Amino acid sequence: MSAAIPSPRSAVRWTADVGRVVRLFKAFGVEQTDPDLFYGTLADDSVGQLSEYADLRGARMLDVGGGPGYFADAFRAAGATYYAIDSDLGELSGRGEPVEGTVLGSGMALPVGDAQVDICFSSNVLEHVPDPWLMADELVRVTRPGGTIFLSYTGWWGLHGGHETAPWHFLGGHRAARRYERRQGHPPKNKFGESLFPITVAGGLRWARACADADLVAALPRYHPRWAYGVLAVPGVREFATWNLVLVLRRR
Repeated sequence: MSAAIPSPRSAVRWTADVGRVVRLFKAFGVEQTDPDLFYGTLADDSVGQLSEYADLRGARMLDVGGGPGYFADAFRAAGATYYAIDSDLGELSGRGEPVEGTVLGSGMALPVGDAQVDICFSSNVLEHVPDPWLMADELVRVTRPGGTIFLSYTGWWGLHGGHETAPWHFLGGHRAARRYERRQGHPPKNKFGESLFPITVAGGLRWARACADADLVAALPRYHPRWAYGVLAVPGVREFATWNLVLVLRRR
């Protein structure tokens, strides 16, 4: 793996160490009460992690599932020419008016021509679409030859696979959703079978290795320290231990 490429946003090199894990998990703990801290921390971390594989300065970048603008702020500050597509107007409007350069559209049928972007990025979206590998193919399609595809998602069999219904999703997604509604008095935001689907780590690895138009550069557990990356090599164990899978590909 090449050294991180410094960006104007920060002179500190991104490292997958224990300190980073602690910062991220503290932010995860306040997702509902302090979304600015949570999403801002995740966006800044994503800049550092993606910079391990691509130079953001001057890159034309498409974020599929960009949300309300936290990633736009972080990637533009790092020098990228940033555009986003999201299928949920509510998500795009989470901080007011959607940020400039965002479009409402489906990740499974991107309204973008072939080979148009230098970097195609998607963070924690694949588990929310009914055909995740169709969406993954779309990310590859819109990326130029030599460009970078970075996608991450939460595996169903990890501790957070059921999102707010976890860990009861291990007993079934519909059952977990019903339990959540009884306890909370309202349905979960992520509705199993509608906006949350079971997706496996093994499925992502199979798709990436078989991709005809891109080469797999890296596969790793997104939030782990580097010394724990080895969990991905153990079938079965990786479904539970990976938690969130990153796939990085280079377009042929």
